[in-house]
Amino acid sequence: MNEPRLPSVYNLIALETVGSTNAEARRLAAEGEDAAPDGTLVWAREQTSGRGRRGRDWESPKGNLYTSLILRPDVPIAQAAQLSFVAALAVYDALGNIGPAGHQVHCKWPNDILLNEKKVAGILLESEGGVGGAPADWIVLGMGLNVEWHPENTEYPATSLRFEGFPNTVEEALEAYAKSFLSWTNRWLNDGFEPIRKNWLWRCMGKGQPIEVRLENETINAIFKDMAEDGALILDDNGTDRRITAGDVYFPTNS
Repeated sequence: MNEPRLPSVYNLIALETVGSTNAEARRLAAEGEDAAPDGTLVWAREQTSGRGRRGRDWESPKGNLYTSLILRPDVPIAQAAQLSFVAALAVYDALGNIGPAGHQVHCKWPNDILLNEKKVAGILLESEGGVGGAPADWIVLGMGLNVEWHPENTEYPATSLRFEGFPNTVEEALEAYAKSFLSWTNRWLNDGFEPIRKNWLWRCMGKGQPIEVRLENETINAIFKDMAEDGALILDDNGTDRRITAGDVYFPTNS
């Protein structure tokens, strides 16, 4: 396995195959800071039991990028949840830095990245501890990016870097993501969530337009009005603001 060139703050654990990078990162994180310090990055060529949001299977063959980053920020657990938006901006910038010109990249609430209006990457945030507003014991930030391959016939259309004409390797994608994530994390730590929120809104898809939000027991068709200061989606539902903290977003072209 070729070693990518990452900033020194990362402690890279490179694996050929693993059940789930998030599960492996959670196992390491639970062993304590000596075993898995802040910045430990689990990277696998292949996952045999990959997971997405809400426990969904994530097909994970060789050729794509699968990472899980162990973080130990000294912030309340609710604030640490903002890291999913930090990661989205990092992926957005990484694709801009390595890709050819002429492609559309967007963030999609709450934690996907779109390339030419199709899903190319997803983010999964898990944590332990943080009871009563205390900092989490650890955060595991999973990120999967379709580089060589993407699934067909998915509920939301998917794509890959190779399909869209990106020439880059998995190692190059990892290097670009790691550098961008470090930059955005430093900005988040220094300046708080507001710059993250504003930059995410500038890069997102659908703001000010009709969208469909599928909840567990309800589907809402409304206007994507804003994102709240805590990352919640704000909808204009027939003149009434409606706050959404979890759901799946679709746009008129793919709903």
